[in-house]
Amino acid sequence: MSVDPPGIQDPGAGPTEWAASSSEAVGVGPHAAPWPEGEQYDPELLAGGDRRNVVDHYRYWLREAIIADLDTRRFPFHVAIENFGHDHNIGTVVRTANAFAVAAVHIIGKRRWNRRGAMVTDRYQHLLHHDTVETLVAFAQSAGLVIVGVDNVPGSVPLETVVLPVNTLLLFGSEGPGLTPEAKAAAAMTVSIAQFGSTRSINAGVAAGITMHAWIRQHADPTKGW
Repeated sequence: MSVDPPGIQDPGAGPTEWAASSSEAVGVGPHAAPWPEGEQYDPELLAGGDRRNVVDHYRYWLREAIIADLDTRRFPFHVAIENFGHDHNIGTVVRTANAFAVAAVHIIGKRRWNRRGAMVTDRYQHLLHHDTVETLVAFAQSAGLVIVGVDNVPGSVPLETVVLPVNTLLLFGSEGPGLTPEAKAAAAMTVSIAQFGSTRSINAGVAAGITMHAWIRQHADPTKGW
């Protein structure tokens, strides 16, 4: 297992961390005088403007200060996704995990992944890498986490009918093949998402968002959201 420190720049985002690809400026411009006081503020952002993809609460804050504050808000559940096919959904999973203040995102298999979909949220999200499912299982056991697989397979339990453990690790497979046999064996329970149309599966990034939000609905206080 290894840790990717928050702050790895999305190669497609650019140094000013634009939240959109259009030519229209986003975020806020330079802060009017007098400047707010506090160690969390970045003088360069106060002077030049803050164009990052962050909520208003964190405007003009240093990245390190944002991470430190998020660490006081993160929930005790984790998300893991297998990366055996350079899955393009990983960026979406990271971005959604950041939105729901997930404790950490674990990537199993290939270290490299397409960060563009993360919209630079990987700069604020704790990311951990595991070479194999076995090392992920060891981490989960040491952290007291219950592994819950998410896949539409025989024997899975409808997500809509279960209460997810508070200290859970939601485990997703790569787009297409789903969970590997090793991941299925590692899960204490596997849940599926009810579908009513003609497709046999839904996008892995979408499935991750639905399942994370199920945890939020069951265990989080929505009045404390932004």
